[in-house]
Amino acid sequence: MSKTNQLTPQTWIIKAGSSLITNHGRGLDQEFIHNWAEQVVELRKKNINCVLVSSGAIAEGLTRLNVSTRPHAIHELQAAAAVGQMGLIQSYEAQFKKHNIHTAQILLTHEDLSNRQRYLNARNTIKTLLSLNVIPIINENDSIAIDEIRFGDNDTLAALAANLLDANRLILLTDQNGMYSADPSQDKSAQLITKAHAGDPNLIQMASKGVPGKLGRGGMLTKVKAAERAAMSGTLTIIAGGKTENILLNIADDKENTGTWLLPDKEPLAARKQWLAGHLQVKGSLVIDNGAKNALANKGKSLLPIGITQCNGDFQRGEAILCLDSAGRHIAQGLVNYSSDETRLIIGKPSDQIEKILGYIDDSEVIHRDNLVLL
Repeated sequence: MSKTNQLTPQTWIIKAGSSLITNHGRGLDQEFIHNWAEQVVELRKKNINCVLVSSGAIAEGLTRLNVSTRPHAIHELQAAAAVGQMGLIQSYEAQFKKHNIHTAQILLTHEDLSNRQRYLNARNTIKTLLSLNVIPIINENDSIAIDEIRFGDNDTLAALAANLLDANRLILLTDQNGMYSADPSQDKSAQLITKAHAGDPNLIQMASKGVPGKLGRGGMLTKVKAAERAAMSGTLTIIAGGKTENILLNIADDKENTGTWLLPDKEPLAARKQWLAGHLQVKGSLVIDNGAKNALANKGKSLLPIGITQCNGDFQRGEAILCLDSAGRHIAQGLVNYSSDETRLIIGKPSDQIEKILGYIDDSEVIHRDNLVLL
């Protein structure tokens, strides 16, 4: 499975959670960050480009501000992130400077990746940094993000970064050795899942039994969902123990017992389709009949108004919406050609009646197949 000796460099997205970065809330764990940096330096020698996704800004800020419990108010979290980001980046810069390696801070919001132009700008910037042998360090822009546009957790952000850069591997470092069949602290018979497919629905069921940590927003469920999202670009996801000695180097050597390996089980989506699937905030939904469902899922067709039975939400032309079947299952996601008000007037009608009903026609499809991705 390893391709680390090929001339073409691999790209790895490596994410560590707050519990690792801040030693369970006791302040930045300088030893962990040092060991992490040392391994990244060695990975670069193996022709592996590394992009770090680092949690810890809010947790470090709360430590600096002597706040023991994570607040709920968004402005308090934003303030903590602004304070903590200073120490976090200073620590990374100091560790990599020992090896004469520069780092770069990349702060993102969902809005950055849902806008096509900004998405491409972020991709080009990060790829340029890698070509200059700089280590990009990505984090959500917590100091300005609001609830409607936040990623929700850095596992999701890391998966979106994997899609953005067509990464070979997504490494999610946690305080556990990987994903277990049950909570090992509650069930002594729990077994480490060493290998599975990212799209296996059983993983969601097992991961749903866990709970997020008090410092972070994620948990094992967000990691499983991140693996499924990363698989859209053909990325292999590995959930592994961040405190395990030389864990990243062991993964590079494809050694056994290096956590949970979640394999992509579908063909990678084209870059534009990955971007479409990366829209985390949808503005509405359309319920479609079985004929439209078959046309989308099996024939690669566009969504026509005649196949729509119901329109939900308030959206404008060009915004992302979901397509649901009659049972409420997510079938597809795409950019709509008509507003919700316009769509409600033409649902169930043949396309040749759109102009008569609306007084004009922009497109014969409600969602063109080029702007639609199956889920």
